[in-house]
Amino acid sequence: MQIEVTTRHGSISSDVRDRLTTKAEKLLTFFERVTSIQITVDSDTPLVKRVDIRVNAEHKHDFIANAEAEDVLSAFDRAYHKMEQQVKKYKERVQDHRRDRPINELVSPELDDDGVESEPATEE
Repeated sequence: MQIEVTTRHGSISSDVRDRLTTKAEKLLTFFERVTSIQITVDSDTPLVKRVDIRVNAEHKHDFIANAEAEDVLSAFDRAYHKMEQQVKKYKERVQDHRRDRPINELVSPELDDDGVESEPATEE
């Protein structure tokens, strides 16, 4: 997996770059199929910093999250939280939630003693 940190209209210190990279690596704990992460820091105006995170995963389009704040680290934290939610939601959706139930419960209908499918009981 590769992590790329780029800046537009300015620069960031190597210490901040290392913190962004270290925190971005933690996305692997949520979803193992991440192939690349691109972080773009845009400091077009002196008061507002914008951070865009793009995560490329196997068999899926890119996940994209962005946020704005007064400093780079808080903007990154906001965008990272959004990305974390997207990745968790996608992983939840692709997992098979029926693994714990037996196969016959998933496939066969309820049968009565004669081998005929029984209808659900209704209360009158």
